[in-house]
Amino acid sequence: MSVAVIGSSVSEETVEIIGAWREFGIDVALISPADAYVVLRPGDVAVVRLDVLPTVDGVQEGLLAVFLLERRGVRVLNSAAAVLAAHDKLRTARLLAKAGVPHPATVHVSVPGDVDLRLPVVIKPRYGSWGTDVALCRSRAELRLRFDELRERPWFRRHGALVQEAVPSLGHDLRVIVAGGCVVGAAERVAAAGEWRTNVSCGGSLRPAVLSAAAEETARAAVSAIGADFVGVDLMPQEDGRFVVLELNAAVDFSDVYSFRDGNVYAAAASALGLLPTGGVLHPVGRSVPSGQVAAAEHRQGNRSEHRRDDDERHGVVECQPMPERISSGVVVEG
Repeated sequence: MSVAVIGSSVSEETVEIIGAWREFGIDVALISPADAYVVLRPGDVAVVRLDVLPTVDGVQEGLLAVFLLERRGVRVLNSAAAVLAAHDKLRTARLLAKAGVPHPATVHVSVPGDVDLRLPVVIKPRYGSWGTDVALCRSRAELRLRFDELRERPWFRRHGALVQEAVPSLGHDLRVIVAGGCVVGAAERVAAAGEWRTNVSCGGSLRPAVLSAAAEETARAAVSAIGADFVGVDLMPQEDGRFVVLELNAAVDFSDVYSFRDGNVYAAAASALGLLPTGGVLHPVGRSVPSGQVAAAEHRQGNRSEHRRDDDERHGVVECQPMPERISSGVVVEG
């Protein structure tokens, strides 16, 4: 079985994932979509990490090749449909609303004008990342001014923009890493002084996170709604203990900071995705909630050895709880 990560060498995080997985004995290589179509065969694994374009007007080239790999029988982790569902924020909003997952009320605007949403609102590209061209508008006048600034942006002319009701912020949010239906890592993102966005690219900082059951349930429900295998989920905590899903990312940036106590986020993700070689050493994940990473992985790989079974018991790894069918939501999506 060959394992390939389909992505770009420009992404330092993708390169770090591959390096970490190689240390765990996984024979993995970084490969372009075109080369993946040439070399991968049924039974091989493709981990798709195609990202949003730097111009925030679409997804990196390669979705057709990913779709053809699926048709060929390659085990694709993050299908072409899932990548689009994560990166196209309008599609994300519709799928989350359909699944009843909490998400800001969203309107798609192709022609500048007023929107029927409560202020303040956030305006952003339909395909966006890194906080690029995202603005908070507290008044109708600010919103009109922002539309005037964006009307000539190539991404706006091509796709329009999304306007969302702003979710009350406590100055920080959570990014949760979900792999194979399991929560395998998380970090708290803290906005810089004078900045409302928590993106590290906007000056935000990271610190280790301890997740509540509500956060885990919401993150997993969001991933289930878009049908993804390996993504990041950004959650905004609310004062009542609930969480609102802000975005999902199919080429999520993460690092060792996302590891749970005494665990390793890279090992946990590989295990949950069923990528660890038979007899490989399982690094502890440090908590029981990212459940199933061993049981689910070994179910896909076959009977596991007594060594792996003993390792699971020593580190307290248990199976994932079933995914909730629906989480109540008051989301309204227009467009």
